[in-house]
Amino acid sequence: MKLDKDTYGTVLLVYLVCAVAIFLLLRFVSPWWIKWPLTLALLWISGWQTYFHMVPDREATGDENHVSAVSDGKVIRIEQVYEPGYLKRDAWLISVYMDFWDLHANFWPVTGTVSYTEYFPGKHLLAFKPKASEENEHCCTAIRTKSGSEVLFKQLAGGFARRIVCHAEIGQPVLAGDQCGIIKFGSRIDYYLPLEARICVQVGELVKAVHSIIAEI
Repeated sequence: MKLDKDTYGTVLLVYLVCAVAIFLLLRFVSPWWIKWPLTLALLWISGWQTYFHMVPDREATGDENHVSAVSDGKVIRIEQVYEPGYLKRDAWLISVYMDFWDLHANFWPVTGTVSYTEYFPGKHLLAFKPKASEENEHCCTAIRTKSGSEVLFKQLAGGFARRIVCHAEIGQPVLAGDQCGIIKFGSRIDYYLPLEARICVQVGELVKAVHSIIAEI
């Protein structure tokens, strides 16, 4: 694994804040039962934030016909909906929620060409709430496969997320399993898939980015 290049500044800031706090604890706090537990907690936070922003090295399982997971997380919703923004048609909606313990790097779900991408500012409701899909800050990206099918996925900011990174550009060829960005802190991925797709996951299932297959087109 390696640290995501878009998070160097965030991780460095965490290190600096924790280092200053540890220095102040060791320099000015006398009771050991206060300073040492707090010092260990700050060291744990530094290590956790490093892990949180890592990019895993996993073998890709997706291709132009198999939709692989964009992120780690838990499937919280599967249903047929009308997608009014870009597709403007009925589609399968699959929502995967990422909590604080999941790696937050994101990866292309299918092999194809980017046909649409757009960033939307918005609120920061808790990401597992249904209305967060429309009201929260998010970035939508669609990929058209060689067969003409389109897979739309939405990177959603959560209650604590404050930055979405997506490297999509219209016309860009992409390969399933390559990194496409990252979402910092709690968040969600929504997939909008063709109705003829065969869904390969169920509500409550834990999925792994790159490795888990969400659906077959």
